[in-house]
Amino acid sequence: MLLLWHAGSVVAESEALPSPLAVLAVIYETGRSGELFVHTGITLWRVVASFIIAMLFGMTIGFVMGHFKTIDALFDPWLIFFLNIPALVVMILAYVWLGLTEAAVIVAVAVNKIPNVVVTIREGVRAMDADLQQMARVFHFGKWKTLRHIVIPELGPYIAASTRSGIALIWKIVLVAELLGRSDGVGFQLHLQFQLFNITHVIAWGLVFVIIMQLVELLLLRPFESYANRWRAA
Repeated sequence: MLLLWHAGSVVAESEALPSPLAVLAVIYETGRSGELFVHTGITLWRVVASFIIAMLFGMTIGFVMGHFKTIDALFDPWLIFFLNIPALVVMILAYVWLGLTEAAVIVAVAVNKIPNVVVTIREGVRAMDADLQQMARVFHFGKWKTLRHIVIPELGPYIAASTRSGIALIWKIVLVAELLGRSDGVGFQLHLQFQLFNITHVIAWGLVFVIIMQLVELLLLRPFESYANRWRAA
């Protein structure tokens, strides 16, 4: 990819397609000045905060809807409604109602992700083995032991799936939210450099955050998914 990128920049001879070395030089300069770490740190904080809120609410709602058919029937139309609301609309409304604040960003991003988590966890609850639940009652496991040794392991793959898809979705929405209404973060930098038509900086900022998310995937999400699915290979 790097060779193709370099060859394309040589052939194009245009500022619209800078060379990998030019982009690397921008990354180095922004890193040396500290600007890179400040803005990526702010964006990462928003990603983590939104992700935690979305997972907590989504898992709770999904578990309840999967466990109780009446509640599922009552709230399923609302779930479909929120699944189909465009993320951009939610962001604009959050900024209008809550102002151009940190809370507005986190709430808007979390609201966009919660329905996806609910759907995944609800399907996980529905797929749980009833025989295992009955075994737990026969052997008097109790609520905590049943939750620890049966419910959580069975839901583990679904939690892992929603975690991976959640991170992939949330960081993209955060960048759009920063572009629309924040004065810091990677999304703000992308918007600023686009206005200046500084494509080298646009690619540099985008590439840095993609690399960070790839590291999160390799170092955190894949090991967690393997751990969540360990019982299936046993």
